[in-house]
Amino acid sequence: MVKPYVFITRKLPDEIIAPLKEYAEVTMWPYEDVAVSREVLLEEATKADALLTMLSEQIDGEVMEAGKSLKVVANLAVGFDNIDVSLATEKGIAICNTPDVLTDTTADLTFALLLAAARRMVEAAEFIKNGEWKSWSPFLLAGTDVHHKTIGIVGMGKIGQAVAKRAAGFDMNILYHNRSRNEQAEAQLGAVYCSFSELLQQSDFIVCLTPLTKETRHLFNRSAFQMMKRSAIFINASRGAVVDEAALYEALVQQEIAGAGLDVFTKEPIDPSHPLLSLKNVVALPHIGSASIETRCSMMELCCQNILAVLKGETPKTLVNKEWLLNRHNA
Repeated sequence: MVKPYVFITRKLPDEIIAPLKEYAEVTMWPYEDVAVSREVLLEEATKADALLTMLSEQIDGEVMEAGKSLKVVANLAVGFDNIDVSLATEKGIAICNTPDVLTDTTADLTFALLLAAARRMVEAAEFIKNGEWKSWSPFLLAGTDVHHKTIGIVGMGKIGQAVAKRAAGFDMNILYHNRSRNEQAEAQLGAVYCSFSELLQQSDFIVCLTPLTKETRHLFNRSAFQMMKRSAIFINASRGAVVDEAALYEALVQQEIAGAGLDVFTKEPIDPSHPLLSLKNVVALPHIGSASIETRCSMMELCCQNILAVLKGETPKTLVNKEWLLNRHNA
């Protein structure tokens, strides 16, 4: 019997993909830190029954048209804005992601980013490395307190709720805005639902954890930043395009807000000459929200499990397009 063919778009540890290799023929892009070329992706799609992809790959109509035998795309991320999910459903392709396994890890990084921006940690580390520390002074690199302040979380899903849990440990007042109420967060953590504008006006720290959709693209624009307190610090650990980066830069330069912590950008990798990176009150990280060794390995294993399930005619653990399952049962 001919084995199904799987293409993996980054180099992953051999021990993690071993179960895939037992069942399928597996080809893997040989680089961990270089994205697969579009030409190679399209060529491999023509042969593939399954793709294991990263956020850097656009899985669009061109890829799906090339992938005549494609049955499943397993994306190594919670988000899937790099995939045309509706088209995949039309073509009978299962789309899977990696939720839950990265919730706490991403929440840890998000809150660490908040702390780093508030207490000017990166700026202080560079200050001492550059030999600028000459003496002690009362306001040397003085930041702002986090405890007892108000945090506003935009996007109260599982990661948002995990961030709120950490904020509760700092005795913070927790506001949130979401498409729907999160009654669990309200009951367990004392989170208070409010409108987007109320959240912007009242919060000392605004944390963006909303997915990227047509509605949320540039949700944080010039008017949004102008609604914030001048002492506010903005944190984004969701998707770069949720923010109008030019508007954020302007708000920081005009001192309309006090600082920002960013793990994501509209264009990734961000260009080193990007204006935001020139500002001392911006903490910038290279999209490492879920980047602990334990969590990334769990995400890779989940992708492999999802692929194997679909190839064996079973239901994958974390299916994005539930309609695919209904269509399969009705077929």
